[in-house]
Amino acid sequence: MNDGKYTRDPRGTLTEGARSDDKETVHADKLMNEANFKKVMRKKFRTGKADTSETKFEIKKREQLKKQGRKKIYKDAALASKAYRESVNNTQDTQVSEETVDTARQAGKDMTERLNLYGKKLHAKYESKSDTIAKGKKKDEITDPEAVKESVQKKHIKKELVKRTRNEQLKENAVARAKTGIKDAVSKMSETLITYLKENPFALIMGFLIITVVLIISGALSSCSVMASGGGNAVLVTSFTAEDEDILETNADYTDMEAEIQEMIADIEHDHPGYDEYKYNLNEIGHNPFELASLLTVLHEDYTPNEVQGRLNQILEKQYELTLTETIEKRTRTEERWHWVTRIDANGDEYPSYESYEVEVEYDYKILNVTLMNNSVDYVARSIGLSSDQLERYEILLETYGNKRYLFADDPYAIARIGEFANYDIPPEYLTDEQFANMIREAEKYLGKKYVWGGSDPDTGFDCSGFVSYVINHSGNGYNVGRKTANGLMNECSYVPVSSAKPGDLIFFQGTYATGGASHVGIYVGDGMMLHCGNPIQYTSIETNYWQNHFLAFGRLNQ
Repeated sequence: MNDGKYTRDPRGTLTEGARSDDKETVHADKLMNEANFKKVMRKKFRTGKADTSETKFEIKKREQLKKQGRKKIYKDAALASKAYRESVNNTQDTQVSEETVDTARQAGKDMTERLNLYGKKLHAKYESKSDTIAKGKKKDEITDPEAVKESVQKKHIKKELVKRTRNEQLKENAVARAKTGIKDAVSKMSETLITYLKENPFALIMGFLIITVVLIISGALSSCSVMASGGGNAVLVTSFTAEDEDILETNADYTDMEAEIQEMIADIEHDHPGYDEYKYNLNEIGHNPFELASLLTVLHEDYTPNEVQGRLNQILEKQYELTLTETIEKRTRTEERWHWVTRIDANGDEYPSYESYEVEVEYDYKILNVTLMNNSVDYVARSIGLSSDQLERYEILLETYGNKRYLFADDPYAIARIGEFANYDIPPEYLTDEQFANMIREAEKYLGKKYVWGGSDPDTGFDCSGFVSYVINHSGNGYNVGRKTANGLMNECSYVPVSSAKPGDLIFFQGTYATGGASHVGIYVGDGMMLHCGNPIQYTSIETNYWQNHFLAFGRLNQ
């Protein structure tokens, strides 16, 4: 079927393909419903009974009239009610104004008449249609409604007004009697008290003392209440308000996000091929969980992992800065070339010979520099625009560990621990090794500095690999390893068996936080001791269960 032939635009004109003659037949006549069928049949047959069924227009009109009638009735009822209320408010005694009653009665009468009239109109309309269908003719007149008797209505309204006025008058009388009674009672009590005090002056002193004691006790109780409230507030201010499982799960989510950064770095050479060299300058990847929980508490209070996912992304973006830069250096290299030359054999005859030779050529040496900065969560907290009150709360939570120190008690970097070897002295014979002595001289300058994720210099603080890298580079032994991670430093070393380890070697551990390969590094000082950046930088025994369980290897810096 050609759909365009029978379509109409929004204004009802026929579209392309439609007939433009005066005939009324269009597609709508072909798809007949019951109403269309009756209409067509009336055109064909002019005999028979008239179609008295209501059309859609008639039904719509009837509903509109019905709605208008209801609005009119409601309006009249509101006017009657208003007149009634005004008459009550203006009446001060039980004598009701006949004029007010007449006004209210007339409004009520009009409302009732319209209501009855409207109902009878509807009833008459349906009755008229029934008669028309039965008799074949339309009823033209509607019976008038029965009038409401004025005397009955007047009596009813007056009765209601009198009742309302009487109730209000009773209320006013009760209030007046209560005021009078109170006044009389106070007057009698005053007279009695004055007479008693004149006869018993000592009672006046005792009364004054009793009132004073009561006031003191009340003040003390009030102070205790304030102190208790203040104590509760102090605990709230110093505590993490989220549930333990929510804090732990949120921290695990953030650790997973950090692991994705580690994977991204591990795939650098695969994702960016074609370079002659890849140089890595990487901070350790990790965070202090108490710093994260403190910041989230200040910003979100009683948070759940789902509520702070967006915030975790914002913190991660500010904590880590991964940059890739390309460097092209002009270098020379020796290349082998081939060419034909003429040679003379032993008989003096010439012959051609294809021989190689070397030349020095200049070329572009492409380097991809990969730099990862870990600014720490603490840096994020102090740079995102916290108010002074929020920053103060953040620092208090850090100092108290949110009163939930147990949550991350196994994290060696999260909680400051001054070990038993804070004043450890290295045996003098070990310091006869000049390179080792130089390392210790530089390293001991920073004893007691706190652990800072991503830190790599004395100004910002250190993490474990940042500390060891800095000491190696500044001890005057001729090394410059740059800024390496623990795993990166291990790649700068040769493996050393445990039995051959000596002071000045590096010692590596794994699994101290979620990363592959070496995750922690220290400087071995002999006798089962190391100098490392824990929290804070300190001497520590490597023979504890923790460090033995995480031990990976010894390494000696390559010459």
